[in-house]
Amino acid sequence: MTSSREYFDALETRSIDQRTAEQLAALRSVLTAAQEAAPALKDGLKDIDPSQLRDVDALSNTPITRKSDLFARQRAGLHREPFGGFSRLRKGPGMPRLFASPGPIYEPQGVQPDYWRMARALHAASFGADDLVHNAFSYHMTPGAFMFEAGAHALGCTVFPAGVGQTEQQIAAMEELRPDAYCGTPGFLRILLEKTRAQGRELPGLRVASVSGEACPASQVEWFKSQGVDVFQTYATADLGLIAYETVAREGFVLDEQVIVQIVEPGTSHVVADGEVGEVVVTVLNPDYPLVRFSTGDLSAVLPGVCPTGRTAPRLEGWLGRADQSAKVRGMFVHPVHIDQIVQRVPQVDKCRLIISRVNEQDHLTLQLESLEQGTAFADAVAAAFRDITRLRTDVQLVSAGSLPADGLKVVDERALA
Repeated sequence: MTSSREYFDALETRSIDQRTAEQLAALRSVLTAAQEAAPALKDGLKDIDPSQLRDVDALSNTPITRKSDLFARQRAGLHREPFGGFSRLRKGPGMPRLFASPGPIYEPQGVQPDYWRMARALHAASFGADDLVHNAFSYHMTPGAFMFEAGAHALGCTVFPAGVGQTEQQIAAMEELRPDAYCGTPGFLRILLEKTRAQGRELPGLRVASVSGEACPASQVEWFKSQGVDVFQTYATADLGLIAYETVAREGFVLDEQVIVQIVEPGTSHVVADGEVGEVVVTVLNPDYPLVRFSTGDLSAVLPGVCPTGRTAPRLEGWLGRADQSAKVRGMFVHPVHIDQIVQRVPQVDKCRLIISRVNEQDHLTLQLESLEQGTAFADAVAAAFRDITRLRTDVQLVSAGSLPADGLKVVDERALA
């Protein structure tokens, strides 16, 4: 059942001046909380007096925090608390859950309803009260499934916690329960639909999906539409929650109302002009986990004007690649350090690199290895090690010594070139 409200709340249609003023007031509170309770941010914010902050551009004078910084500080401080000094949350009633993303990097969940603010994106995708949502994100360690479930609950939806894998069981449940909506990766949704159609079966009732975790190009969106499912992309991370979302206008991604986004020149703190491609850097207005100028590592650009739906927040063009060698595949991040871990764990491997491509509209991984060891058993063992480290499946391609380029690349993402 589609919601009768055109907008999730009045924040979406604020004037630009009103949004700027109200976000600035919230930013002052967040910076004060960070200075008081987030020691990892204290040094970077030492020259800022939140009470005197007159413009969000003042953030440009503060350092950027990258995932590698978060990981390093968490490693250094695990015996005291798991978040590396970036969160004021501690175990107990104020933190109902704690999650681990690949790395591992630990993330907290606060007690606020819809903590990650996902309801806004689901509402824009036409999820509404009384909908049954088939949630195919992982419920194991990572927060993805809980992020979308919390947003769905905030809209009054009922959620079927399908999780990942067990395709036949999921299809059977969808046939019998007839969900209205789907949350998960677009690749898995396509598997469900193709397998169902190949067997002469149907998924009655499924009309809409909110997808994330991997690229969903326009060609795939059109394919889903031909199957009767309207697919909307949601841009979110485990650390930051919702960043931006698609609307029925299909013109870029509207920023969430609780984030301040800057596009910077990769490798620097310099903010580029609107329209120029750069690295997406986010300040989330969450005093419990006050990540300030946190780099996503993604490339995008700010679109001119406002969304045709009447939402007045700035818009991002969409995903335009990565500023580093890290990549997000099927909802999981793969980092160069994971390739290093393969070499360390499997001593027969001299050198390797991961190739990420698109095959039949799905993400495909190929791990290329230089090794004197050969054979199917060895390749299977390396694939198992890779899955253990990243929670992702990959093909393994054994290549001759010296055949991999000496360009320093460990993760090569070819999807943005497709």
